[in-house]
Amino acid sequence: MTKATGTPAAPPGPQAAPAAIAETQQWAERLRREIGKVIVGQETLVHRLLVALVAGGHVLLEGAPGLAKTLVVKSLARACAGSFQRIQFTPDLLPADIVGTLVYDPRTLTFSPHRGPVFANLVLADEINRASAKVQSALLEAMQEHAVTIGSDTHRLPEPFLVLATQNPLEQQGTFPLPEAQLDRFLFHLHVDYPSRDEEVEIVRRQLAGPDVAIQAITSLDDIIRARHSAREVFVDPAILGYAVALVRATRDPKAVGADDAAPLVQAGASPRAAVHFMWAARATALLAGRAFVLPEDVRSVAEDVLRHRLVLSLDAEADGVAAGDVLKRILSRVAAP
Repeated sequence: MTKATGTPAAPPGPQAAPAAIAETQQWAERLRREIGKVIVGQETLVHRLLVALVAGGHVLLEGAPGLAKTLVVKSLARACAGSFQRIQFTPDLLPADIVGTLVYDPRTLTFSPHRGPVFANLVLADEINRASAKVQSALLEAMQEHAVTIGSDTHRLPEPFLVLATQNPLEQQGTFPLPEAQLDRFLFHLHVDYPSRDEEVEIVRRQLAGPDVAIQAITSLDDIIRARHSAREVFVDPAILGYAVALVRATRDPKAVGADDAAPLVQAGASPRAAVHFMWAARATALLAGRAFVLPEDVRSVAEDVLRHRLVLSLDAEADGVAAGDVLKRILSRVAAP
């Protein structure tokens, strides 16, 4: 498959129906407009959240305080008609506070399961790095298998199910780094940037004007499920699949792609789950762009957000203050697109 320019011709193979593509685009645009009633700017962030919603992957949002990380998640949840729970992670939180526990009933002399707040369609894990690793790991089964074990019984979570977590990178006191096993379960690790000057002026103007505009629930759970079904119908050429795998493998062995300068900075690269997540995100990106097939640009556009949190840097890189994004740029630039 050659790199496309202009308007590419559709490749052969099964593809999402044009009507389904148009319907999904219109649905996503309605969501953008509804969220835009509250959120100023942050177009890339909102787009990535919609990609994750269609792809069915969890998202970790990282940014300084006051950048509307929690607000954008709550706005997305309000625009969807499903159930929503916010869990404020604190050092004294227990795993049972998240997944639930068995409660003894003295009348029947039996234990019955009490379901925790994780039993919701959208779960906001606010400041997830403020809880201990033991508490963070309570989400592992839920995020991977969409199920929770309470006692000896496994309970399915409602579908669709999505975890949207936030963390503050500035404060280190009283925080606990997320373990690699949990980071690997997030589809995206998104950096939330400061707004532009004009956007900041608009934010202040809106706050001075009065209360936030109420967001309406404009999409149903069935709409989300239909969008996900359409994404699964998006065609992926074997060359595109090979490109995603090559990007992932390059993070494990930078020297193999000629990125010798990056090799000493990497302790461990991305797992095969990253390649799977690449395809989820690339399909959803193509669908929201109005295409029934994936282009190399779809893969490359999400590469850093898919790989950033999966790259384990060496002690030398940490000592020199090298960011994972900088290392990724060196590696990804050496992998040729089909």
